[in-house]
Amino acid sequence: MKRIGCLAAAVLALVALIGAIWFAAGWWGSAEIDEDTTFIVPSGATLTSVANKLQEEELIGDADGFLLRAKVLGSGDPVQAGEFELAARTSQANILDTLQHGQPVRRLITIPEGLPSIYVYERLMAEPLLTGEIPVPQEGSVLPDSYDFERGESRAAVLARMQAAMRNFLAEAWPQRKPGIAVDTIEEALSLAAIVEKETGVPQERRMVAGLYSNRLKDGMLLQADPTIIYPITKGKPLGRRIRQSEIAAVNDYNTYSMVGLPKGPITNPGRESIRAVLDPARTEARYMVADGSGGHAFARTLDEHNRNVQKWFALRRERGEM
Repeated sequence: MKRIGCLAAAVLALVALIGAIWFAAGWWGSAEIDEDTTFIVPSGATLTSVANKLQEEELIGDADGFLLRAKVLGSGDPVQAGEFELAARTSQANILDTLQHGQPVRRLITIPEGLPSIYVYERLMAEPLLTGEIPVPQEGSVLPDSYDFERGESRAAVLARMQAAMRNFLAEAWPQRKPGIAVDTIEEALSLAAIVEKETGVPQERRMVAGLYSNRLKDGMLLQADPTIIYPITKGKPLGRRIRQSEIAAVNDYNTYSMVGLPKGPITNPGRESIRAVLDPARTEARYMVADGSGGHAFARTLDEHNRNVQKWFALRRERGEM
């Protein structure tokens, strides 16, 4: 009897060992994933709902078995919301660890500085992983930056974050404005910053250009910014040809060749540095500028000095065969 009891105990121990090996193999062995794939954990998901979703998407064989192993062998940390990359043949242990501690997939949509709202709209509508419709946003309402988004997120939600970022930045920047600047409101600052953004692609020039236009505003001079002629014609898209004399003379709410003061609103979405430049412009006596042939501008205090700079620019263009 004693020998039978020992044999039974040995059999039970062997069965328990086999069961433990099977239980562990199901956790650390390869899962059901045949190829690299992505898995989305919805916001507010629980471990149970995630296990069921993994089974529905055929990434694991049995949700109940996954849950049992997770509770016995896994971490008790909550799963994260987001989209995660799961490698082919990865184990259930790695799946849980990825969903608890891994980095979600970061999908970015970038709005460059000075991108007009019509292009913001087109860029959002062209992103196939976003959903839903949006209107063309108000010009100047979007802060240029790179924004995270999730697969399947609505375009309206992403646009709302872009616009909230602009409001938050303005709320922070406006109180830091220097005294005596040429604009009296945040809206005016945005309109002037948009002109600065479109008039120079050289970061070091932004405060100088802002100073020049600030001087013109204070003096009651025409701003004479070419982009303000183009905006009402194309809504910010390239004109694709030279500006016509009739367009220079056109009277509307944007053309600063035919009216004194700022346009009725921004002509693009200015970036942080152009806004900061308007709120802290360079101290300068310059009222005029013209391209200098190097990507920047030659600045002048008087019209005579400006005319000489213009002649230099024309001579350079003739040498290049552009005139």
